[in-house]
Amino acid sequence: MNFTRRHFIATAAAALTVRTALSEPLGLPAGIQLYAVRDELAKDTPGTLKALHDLGFREVESAGFGKYNAVEFGKLISDAGLSCPSAHLPFTGATDLAPIFADANALGAHFAVSSVFVNLFPNGRPKSTDQAAPSPALGLDGFKKIAAHMNDAGKQAKAAGLQYAYHNHNFEFEKMPDGSFGYDVLLNETDHELVNFEIDCGWMTVAGASAPAYFKRHPDRFRMLHVKDFRPIKPTIDLVGPGRPTGVELGHGFIDYKSIFAAAKTAGIVHIFAEQEAPYQRGQLESAKVSYDFLHSFS
Repeated sequence: MNFTRRHFIATAAAALTVRTALSEPLGLPAGIQLYAVRDELAKDTPGTLKALHDLGFREVESAGFGKYNAVEFGKLISDAGLSCPSAHLPFTGATDLAPIFADANALGAHFAVSSVFVNLFPNGRPKSTDQAAPSPALGLDGFKKIAAHMNDAGKQAKAAGLQYAYHNHNFEFEKMPDGSFGYDVLLNETDHELVNFEIDCGWMTVAGASAPAYFKRHPDRFRMLHVKDFRPIKPTIDLVGPGRPTGVELGHGFIDYKSIFAAAKTAGIVHIFAEQEAPYQRGQLESAKVSYDFLHSFS
């Protein structure tokens, strides 16, 4: 599927949902990251996707395909009346990313998204760290290596007719020797044309950083938002272990989305995806309804 066809499908889907979109944040259709309903998808993928449409969602962001291949999964999304403009993909250290980009194209996605480059971390994940510890988890050289990987992914994505984007957690806000964040290294050392960013507002906030401040400083870099909430916590870059922040349903935590959405109006955001981190207090589809109602309240 080439970009022209993907663009046509996305435009048609947007036209069909314009009435819903007008009452969502930033005038964009409500989207959801499918990780938020992963258990329901495993039990009944077609039924869960249809249920998300019935709740009011019109866009989804993939996070794996379960027992299906990408072509089959993309058809289930389309059959449910949804579109998939963005795909989270398993960047596991392979130098040839063509196979995973082929999956993104099969879904009809435009954005190919990575988060943790697991091959750059001990034991395949960021370690839990104390911000006061003298030795940071990655340091300046580590973030420069990640930026180099991002530039390479961006080149390969462009060759495949896709746009690469990077999704943050909280570990990227490790302090650098000059007082800046590791996230700043990623922004400053990646090609503006090849690398876009998907801000996870929840993870950024629990790390002690500000999405509105980043929108202001880098107005051309951000294209997507992850919208999630956490229990109040002191700033932390712990992603695993006992210091990991605790997820709650949207509107039940401390993230100030009124100011985030206000600042995002001029940031070039084109997609918004609700998401939730564990633990869940109710079924995942019930929590998805809470997420949709939260997004829908910003009219």
